[in-house]
Amino acid sequence: MYYIIYGFLYAFSLLPFFILYGISDFLAFLMYYVIRYRKEVVMKNLAIAFPEKTEKQRIAIAKRFYRNLIDTFIETIKLLSLSDSQISKRAVIDVEDINRIAAEGKILQLMAGHQFNWEFVNFAIAEKIKIPWIGIYMRIKNDSVNKIIYNMRSRRGTVLVAAHEFVSKRHSVFNGQYAIGLAADQNPGRVGEAYWINFFNRPTPFITGPDKGARKPGVAVIFVKFVKVKRGHYRFEPTVITENGETLNAYELLLKYRNFLEETIRQNPDNYLWSHNRFRWNYHSEANWVDTAPAPPDPSAVLKSS
Repeated sequence: MYYIIYGFLYAFSLLPFFILYGISDFLAFLMYYVIRYRKEVVMKNLAIAFPEKTEKQRIAIAKRFYRNLIDTFIETIKLLSLSDSQISKRAVIDVEDINRIAAEGKILQLMAGHQFNWEFVNFAIAEKIKIPWIGIYMRIKNDSVNKIIYNMRSRRGTVLVAAHEFVSKRHSVFNGQYAIGLAADQNPGRVGEAYWINFFNRPTPFITGPDKGARKPGVAVIFVKFVKVKRGHYRFEPTVITENGETLNAYELLLKYRNFLEETIRQNPDNYLWSHNRFRWNYHSEANWVDTAPAPPDPSAVLKSS
């Protein structure tokens, strides 16, 4: 089954980009108008994030989002046959600061959000970084597809660690110097233990690991902004937040990350994963509120999905 699926996907990847993007336009149309894939979630999220925009403006963002979403999946398949030189032209990043800090022996924590194209940034960094580059991934249920994606993502030397194996592999994978990439805006697995802050003026839970990990000795933190220059071409812009994470106060990094992510999304609102149900949880007065802004008054007695 692996070879059948791989053969089909590889043959598909050989199609020229103009045909692939024509297919993407058609599929995006179907996703928005016919299948309506998570459309209620997308429009709800956009209404929360951009209350100042008109309905017409949010619909325009949503339509571009669906095109970017399909582009990402098609571009991921295209990576199966793209040469390293072609990828390097389409995924650009300046890693001078990253390698300078790495040369000092620091552990690097690179943080980004669910922006497009996350597959390209992995290739871009893996090509140029001079220390082990670790990526955390969610395993795909289909074994054949999981193997194909795993092999593709590790093609340039990325050390992949499944999210459910993170704790068990910490002594074997994280026992030396490394750089790790984190999409730090995912929903927490344990909402009751999450840090709560305002995200687009909505109380939202965030995972605690990045903030805690950044404050360990010898850790430097870098935020990475994704810019979609045009279809199939991306620029990734690293910003050094601190070269000495142990000097950060508790929750300071989380708030800096929130501000960075909001600003990045506002600049390119259609390039964020709006189908991700980021605002699914209701705030509870006993939750761990860590924002500098006052906690919202909320009479809810339990955490529950909205």
